[in-house]
Amino acid sequence: MDFEAISKFISHSDRVKCVDIHPEKPLILTSLHTGNIQIWNYETKVLIKAIEICKKSVRCAKFIPRKNWIVTASDDRRIRVFDSNSFDLIHSFEAHSDFIRSIEIHPTLPYLISASDDKSIRIWDWENEWRIEQEMNGHTHYVMQIAINPNDSDMIVSASLDKTLKIWKLGEEKEVATLEGHRNGINCISFLGGSRIISGSDDKSLRIWNYETKECIETLEGAHQNNITCLVSFNNFIISGSEDDYVKVWDSKSYRLGKELKYSMGRIWCACVQEPNFISIGFDFGSITFNI
Repeated sequence: MDFEAISKFISHSDRVKCVDIHPEKPLILTSLHTGNIQIWNYETKVLIKAIEICKKSVRCAKFIPRKNWIVTASDDRRIRVFDSNSFDLIHSFEAHSDFIRSIEIHPTLPYLISASDDKSIRIWDWENEWRIEQEMNGHTHYVMQIAINPNDSDMIVSASLDKTLKIWKLGEEKEVATLEGHRNGINCISFLGGSRIISGSDDKSLRIWNYETKECIETLEGAHQNNITCLVSFNNFIISGSEDDYVKVWDSKSYRLGKELKYSMGRIWCACVQEPNFISIGFDFGSITFNI
């Protein structure tokens, strides 16, 4: 497998809980366990701005380029919206009754989708004063991550510590399907090509599912030696990160391991890809961004 970092940007910081890459500008957004976010220019390797969000962990931060916004979600249960040019706080509201683990931005509708330790998933409409457009309940433990199907933006998949994946449709409050098979909680998910989803779990395995047939079609037992914390897929690659300090690169067709990467920056917590071949990974002690 030909997988090599041809250029690299390393930022040293406290534990990185989320990374996001701006699709149009050379900017990396990182959110930190200490309650701050940082915006870096990866070409000049300069820290553009650091913002103290709160005194608790900021688990999510994303660019919304079409609004020139940065949004954050944190353990104080609040979602905050900042102007990405002036960095002024535009809006802040309590979105859940417990920690917010994951947020996604709908690609076409004015929706921010959030998932929380309160076991709920909520859809917020920013064009209607951030009202709740829809709430989805069904998990019996923390909802660790949500993902929007890139081929069907009405479809959302959620991963939970209740050991299940659930498939949801916009406009339908009850799940369309529940996928079961992991022996421990599920931390992360990513869509693959076709009708496939990949999930990573505290049982140290990766599972590939067909979301149309609702079946597990492949299990990679012992994919890591510790909890699997993040997944991204692009082209023919799957990248998994774990608390075993390893980043692993898999072939998304054969599911064979291609490379193991260790950067000596501690546990891996998050990863982001900006197609076609730009990747950022967050660790205990900072983040690494590189081209393939």
